[in-house]
Parts: sequence; C-alpha cells; structure tokens
Amino acid sequence: MTGAGGGDTNSLDTDVVALGESMVTFLPSRPGRIADVPSFGRGIGGAESNVVCALAAAGHRARWVSRVGADGFGDHLVETIGGYGVDTSAVGRDPHRPTGIYFRTADDRGTDAHEVVYYRAGSAASAMSPDTVDPEALWSGRVLHLSGITPALSADCLALVRVLCARRDGRRSLVSFDVNHRPGLWREPGGADVLLDLARGADIVFVGEDEAAAAWDVTGGPAAIREALPGPAVLVVKQGAHGATALATDPATGQDTVTFVPALHVDVVAPVGAGDAFAAGFLSATLRGLSAEHRLRHGHLMAAAALTVPGDVATPASRGHADALAALDPAAWETLRLGPGWTAADPTRATTTVADEEVRTS
Repeated sequence: MTGAGGGDTNSLDTDVVALGESMVTFLPSRPGRIADVPSFGRGIGGAESNVVCALAAAGHRARWVSRVGADGFGDHLVETIGGYGVDTSAVGRDPHRPTGIYFRTADDRGTDAHEVVYYRAGSAASAMSPDTVDPEALWSGRVLHLSGITPALSADCLALVRVLCARRDGRRSLVSFDVNHRPGLWREPGGADVLLDLARGADIVFVGEDEAAAAWDVTGGPAAIREALPGPAVLVVKQGAHGATALATDPATGQDTVTFVPALHVDVVAPVGAGDAFAAGFLSATLRGLSAEHRLRHGHLMAAAALTVPGDVATPASRGHADALAALDPAAWETLRLGPGWTAADPTRATTTVADEEVRTS
C-alpha cells in the first residue's frame, strides 16, 4: 500500500490514526424528554474515536489523537478508548479547558422526539491546532482518518484539518475523510462549502447521498456527487437502506470503476454509530487489500454490528466470521438478516434458514 504521494506506508507503525473530539455521553435510563429522565448512564461518543475503537477491536493497530481536559471525564475517555486496544499516547491533557459532554434521549434520532444537548463549547478538543497536536503522531499510520465535525469546532481546528487535507507530494498516509455535515456546529455560514473543499483534498471520502443533497444541493446519485468531488481516489456514497456505492479511479486510465453493494436487512436496536462503523469496516478491508465489493460488504457488516447494540461502538464479528459472510453469493447476501447477537453466531450456520437464529437468511 502506498501513500498519496507515492511513499511506502507499510513501514509505518500504525494502521489507522484518527483525529477528533470524543465526549462523555449520558444515556437515559428510560425513554422520554430529557427534562423527565431521572438518571443517566455514562458512555462515550465521538465519530473518529468510534472508528478506531472498531478497527482495534477488529485486530488493527489504531491510534487516537485528540485533547481532553485534565479532569475525571478526560480520564474516563482515555481509559475507555484505550480499553479497546487503541493507542492513546498522543492524547493531550488541557488543564484550562474541560472535556466535552452531551446528553441524549432514548428516542430514535430520526424523530422529532429525539433530543441531544451538547456541552462542548470551549472544550479541550476545540483548542486543537497545528501548534498543539504532534504531527509525527498524526502521520504515523497507513491511513489518517478525519471527519467534518472537527473543523466545525473552532477556527484553530479548521486550520489544523486544512493542513492535513492539503494535497502535497510525499504525504505519508492516505487521508480518509467522512463528511459528517453537522449544520448546528458551524457558527458561521459557509460550513458546507468548507467541507467540500476539505473533502477534495482527501484520498478516500465517505458521504451520504442525502447529506450531499442537504449540504451542497447535489442530487442525481453517486455520479453527480463524483462530479462535485473528482479529486479523491475513492469516493464512497452511502445510500441509506438502499446500499452503498464506491467509485474508484484507475490510476492508469483515470476512469472510475463503480461498485454497488446493497445494504443488509438488520433488526435495529439503536440507530447510532452505524456511519462510523461502516467507515471502519471499509477501511479495514482496504488495509487488507480486498476488492471494492468486499470493502463495501465489510462496511455493511461493521455497520450491522453497531446497529444491533444499544451504544455507539460494538464488538465486531471475528475476521473469519465477517469474511465468510462477505463471501456469500449475491442472492444469499441480499436475503441475509442480522439481529442482536449475530456477531457471536457460528458463521458455518449463517446461511441456514432457522427462525431463532440471529444470523439468518429469509
């Protein structure tokens, strides 16, 4: 595997480095308005840390680069993310700024009843800049994973991500960028245009079809999004329950190879963390040199792991189990249905139609 500038990345000591804010998440003890919930359980949440936690759980060498407060919440984040096997040695501690936290309701994020309350303004992570983050740690991986959340946090964070997404000869790592358009985070207008500019500098870009329409008014499917984002070597367009399409440029011809893989049927427990898990699955398969079809299939499988647990991060299926499912013929793939507990199921039984199996075809 080579970097964007042609350099050999196989000698680097980490598979994936992710930069971004993680926060302590307070999860409600029961459904209802935040005002009515009597107590909350504690978890963690952060798009980029979700990705490296999933990758580490899948057996990859992963590093998280960020800043947290010199407080108990910062301790909890570092210890919990490190507990997945992620290297947290490059996480800075800020004695003057707090660790970000947020509260959410138990309701589906797609409904009007869902509430999220963030306490992240002035957080330690929002002070990340080209001067406060170690560049050697950032460029120590075969892949550097970023998202559009970080540049929205502050002018300094934007300056940092601009440096990392700038195309230049000799860039050691492939730059992966998940657009993650969050309009509510941008204090100034024009955030969507900033994200488009940043994405154009990345090597691998993840974007939702609906997200491209909302942010850039780009409709017409993957081909239209590709016109807006011609630069990345790989563009992954997530199409919700329909599936996902990867457009990969052949360096010899300059033409795209277009690959579509339908989404899986999943018995959803909580619709959180699926996008991050999809990116993790796709990157995992990319690091292993698998085909575009299998990269997309592993993305769907990792997303299914996240969708069938209550929190943002799930323990993925074993590599052998995931590989067995990714190798199913098209008909079996399209009838596969995954429910809670599927990641621990016996892959040799995955194609058997048995009503009480969590991994089954229907």
